[in-house]
Amino acid sequence: MNETMATKPAALDIETLAWDKQDGLLPAVVQDADTLRVLMVGYMSREALAKTLDSGQVTFFSRSKGRLWTKGESSGHVLALVRLETDCDRDTLLVQARPHGPTCHLGSVSCFPDAPGDTLGALQALIRTRHAERPAGSYTTKLFDAGIKRIAQKVGEEGLETALAAVAEEDAPLLGEAADLLYHLIVLLQARGLSLDDVRAVLDTRRG
Repeated sequence: MNETMATKPAALDIETLAWDKQDGLLPAVVQDADTLRVLMVGYMSREALAKTLDSGQVTFFSRSKGRLWTKGESSGHVLALVRLETDCDRDTLLVQARPHGPTCHLGSVSCFPDAPGDTLGALQALIRTRHAERPAGSYTTKLFDAGIKRIAQKVGEEGLETALAAVAEEDAPLLGEAADLLYHLIVLLQARGLSLDDVRAVLDTRRG
């Protein structure tokens, strides 16, 4: 999947949004594209939305500064746009992005400290970073360097160990093996240029 989406979605016509409801501003809820955790809420003007779509970096209209404000313009902790949509009344925006650093000005991942998120999504984001950066000493780096065949072998080994734990072990060992299996499976998908979203898309076609 692409890291960012800097083009306007076909269904989004800026001029048809309900700009008149709140003095030319629309609330924008920002969500982590991987973990689905809510990161922050801001406001966008027409110009802020256009800049967001054109640049691929989430930009707001700062009511306190009275100007456009690209998240991370000072700190470098930008929000890279992945997708954007409106609600049914076209008066609120849902922005999915990948944060580069903490979103909150207090240094937290989210402005909502207890906002729930998806653990597998967070793990996938970490594995994606390991794949790109290949830090020395990382087990994940060693797997990527070993190649697809070795990663696939590890998935097979972990799958067998999970199956054996299911019939011969207590819950804790089974859960541990299942966690190992999921980790190695995500590494395998990343090595093939795929993701959990691609798996979810297949599952969506099988509903019912």
